[in-house]
This record gives sequence, C-alpha cells and structure tokens, in this order.
Amino acid sequence: MDGDVAVGVKRGSDELNMYSSSPSSMTANGSDSKKQRLDESPPSRVLHIRKLPNEVTETEVIALGLPFGKVTNILMLKGKNQAFLELGTEEAAITMVNYYTAVTPQVRNTPVFIQYSNHKELKTDSALNQRAQAVLQAVSAVQDGSSPSSDPGVLELAPPPSPVLRIIIDNMFYPVTLDVLQQIFSKFGTVMKIITFTKNNQFQALLQFSDPVNAQQAKLSLDGQNIYNSCCTLRIDFSKLVNLNVKYNNDKSRDYTRPDLPTGDGDSANKDHSLLGTPSGALASYSSGGSYSSSLSLSQGGGAISPLSAAAAAAAAAGRVALSGSGVSGVLLASNLNEEMVTPQSLFTLFGVYGDVQRVKILYNKKDSALIQLSDGNQAQLAMSHLNGQKVFGKVMRVTLSKHQTVALPREGLDDQLLTKDFAGSPLHRFKKPGSKNFQNIFPPSATLHLSNIREGVGEEDLRLLFSNSGGVVKAFKFFQDRKMALIQMSSVEEAIQALMDLHNYDMGGNHHLKVSFSKSTI
Repeated sequence: MDGDVAVGVKRGSDELNMYSSSPSSMTANGSDSKKQRLDESPPSRVLHIRKLPNEVTETEVIALGLPFGKVTNILMLKGKNQAFLELGTEEAAITMVNYYTAVTPQVRNTPVFIQYSNHKELKTDSALNQRAQAVLQAVSAVQDGSSPSSDPGVLELAPPPSPVLRIIIDNMFYPVTLDVLQQIFSKFGTVMKIITFTKNNQFQALLQFSDPVNAQQAKLSLDGQNIYNSCCTLRIDFSKLVNLNVKYNNDKSRDYTRPDLPTGDGDSANKDHSLLGTPSGALASYSSGGSYSSSLSLSQGGGAISPLSAAAAAAAAAGRVALSGSGVSGVLLASNLNEEMVTPQSLFTLFGVYGDVQRVKILYNKKDSALIQLSDGNQAQLAMSHLNGQKVFGKVMRVTLSKHQTVALPREGLDDQLLTKDFAGSPLHRFKKPGSKNFQNIFPPSATLHLSNIREGVGEEDLRLLFSNSGGVVKAFKFFQDRKMALIQMSSVEEAIQALMDLHNYDMGGNHHLKVSFSKSTI
C-alpha cells in the first residue's frame, strides 16, 4: 500500500480530544449552531466532518472529498458520528469548504457539517480498520491510474473495460448541453469525443476519455449524481464501444482531437431516428452529427457513491457551483478591493459576466468591500465560484455569500459619493432572455477574451491598440471568418479582467457596442 495513504477507525471515550470540534474551527455550512466567524481558523488540508448518519460508510465520506482532489487519509469516529478527511493539498480543501459553504453537503439525505481541522495532517494507525483502508486504497488507485494492491482482504477494482462511457440523464428539467458534459467530465481526464442523442425519449451521450482509468474514476464519482439540484441525474455505465467515430463538430457531437471537422448540414436532429433501433451489442454506424447507440442495458440501481442533494461532484468538476440556489441569497460580499480604483460600474460589468446584477453598494465605512445583488441565488453562486480569488485592480478579491437578502438603496440625496447604483433596468443584462446563447458561454476568467459585435471596417490594429490602452499587453489576436467576432489574448488573466471591465459595451460608433466575455479557447 502507498506510504502516503493511511486509514484508521478509532472508537470509545478517549477519541482524540485534540480532534474535538473546537471553537476556532471554520464551518462550511449555513445552519449549524456552532458556526464560527470565517476568519478564525486557518485553512488546513484536514477537514472535520460532523453529524454524520449512524450507518455511514467510509466510501460515502471519501466521496464528499473526491471531486475536489486526491483524498490521502480518513479517520472515522463512528461513536461520535464524526470523521476527519485529509486531502492531498490545502487548495483542494479550500475549494471543498468554499463549495459546501454555498451548497449544504448531505450524506444519505442528512445535512452534515464540514469545517477546517486545527491539525495540518492526520496520523492514524492503518491496522485498525481493514475495510476503510481498502476503500481508500481502491479509490486512490483509480485516482493515481495504478492498480490496487492484491493483498488479501483489500478491495479489488476490476480493470476498466473501455475508455467510453454511456451516459443517460434522468429527470431532465433543464437542458444539458454537450459543453456542460465536457466541463463536468474533463475534471477526471482528457475528454476526446462526445456524441449526444435521444433514445426512448431520453437524452443520452457517449463520451470517450483518452484513458480507461479516467473513465472509471468519472463513473465512480459521478454515477447517480444530479447536475442541477434534484434533477438531471447522471446514470453512467461503460459502453461496449472502445472508440467513437465522430464525423461532425456541432452541438450534437464533438471530436476535440479534430477541430478541423465540418459542422455537417445542420439538419442532423431529424436524422437521428434511423439509428435508434440498433440491436444490443451491434455497432451502429455514426452519421449526420448526432446519434449512436451502444444499446447497453443500464442497471437501474443508480446507487450514487455519495447521495448529495446537489451534485457536488459534477459541480466541482465543472469548476463551478451547481445551480441549487434554493434558499441562497442573491447578494454577494466582495472584499479586499482596491478602493482607489473600484466603482459600482466596474463591479456591475465584471459580475455581470455570470448573472444579471441588480444593485451594487460600495460600503461607506469600508470602501474596500461591496455588496453585489444578482437576480437569484443561482447566479450569485456561479459568480462567487468563478470570481473568488481573482486578481482585480492589483488585489486578490474575496467573494462570499452575504447574509443580506437585498441591497438597500440610500434615501434620495444621501449618497453624495455615488457608492450605490441601481442597475435593475440596465439594457446590458446578459441573461434577461430565456434560452439566450449567453447561458452556454459562461467560462472562468481567462487571459483570452471573446469579442463580438465588431463594427465593419474595424481592423486588427484598431482592436490591438484599444486593448493595449486598457493597461495590458496583447499577446495574440484572431478574427473569426465574418470579422464581426474575434479572440484577443492578453498577457495575464488580471489584464483580461481589467480589459473586460473597461471595454465591454465600448461604443465603436454607428450604434455598435463591443461585447466582451471570457473565452475557453486559446489562440
């Protein structure tokens, strides 16, 4: 067994008083009576989990941490309904706590509480519990891409049969796109190809990883999880196919290894049905950008390895919080801002990439902090997960959920410093229109920006100059074919954030206002 993975279970009245819930532990959940101030306990890669259900298994506890990185140790205090989970890095633990600040973690439909431990690492006697040791070693082996130990009594994982997963989505109340699947599954390895289709009135997909071990890890983490709260449940099995043949890159299918593929004739949706009756085990030939059937019978047990209320795994894998939003305020607190530079307008533009900002208030007595009210809790969580920790105006911005439900407007004539602004009627809201394409183009801050609505006659040099004037260095530029859109790459993410705040909605004349957003592409 790897030296860096140790597991133990300790029972009885002497259960590590040093591990007991101390007043200085930071809680990651909203409704716990022991919730402490966020800044009282320093982050640690060891997390203390409390109020676990009686019959909880090691696998379920490990599953809470699995989407965020390698789990290196676990200690179950079964008599106290508590556990300690050690992650491979402090960053992974911080991501996990931040995520569960917004979405209450659940095990077996019971809310549990997660906080930083005062200890920097777990020291446990791995001989105390063979089962816990076996579970963690098996999971660790999948994460590392090695095969588990063949010691007697240790859980064996069968070698993954295929790099291709067959994904069925149940309770699809919200649309799930090919890009959403790519974001979720790419946390576990390189996604090479995806084909989506509808069969028996169910949305399905075939997704090919570069390595079967990645497919196994994704299946282990995501099977039975919900993409969005209480709906869009992932049912995952291995496909009998070992390679997908993609002919077109469009919204139904994608080969990420071949960006040169044509988009097809655009009429693929009507042609899917010819392939849907393929007998089990037969390989359908793939055609016209849409459908493929591996016709596998999928076990309906759907036992998620971690029955969370919202798919922590899926959301963390996508690098963002699941759209649970229920009972979560739409108001964010941004702190550690550069008070010399920040304005309500700049925050409206930046946070507006992830939701429709209604109001912004820079705090009168603490001008390095601001309240930002978005349309709902979903948008607030999305903005928080993408913007917390980003460098803005030279300082690392902190973004948390505020206890306020709304941002109050000052009485008329009292806001002489113009610290509060109401944007409720702004024409610049990106997500006003239901089903807008902007919903599909939400990406984390990146050095590459996507420009659209470029006025005719405006050339590369004009745009390079414009973006250089916002204080950054333009590293690369590329027009799309119609020259109404382009990609521009700045030398850092911070410069790109600055350029977006300065130049989104820039008036190019002739009623053309430049649209700027973050891109997932590089030039």
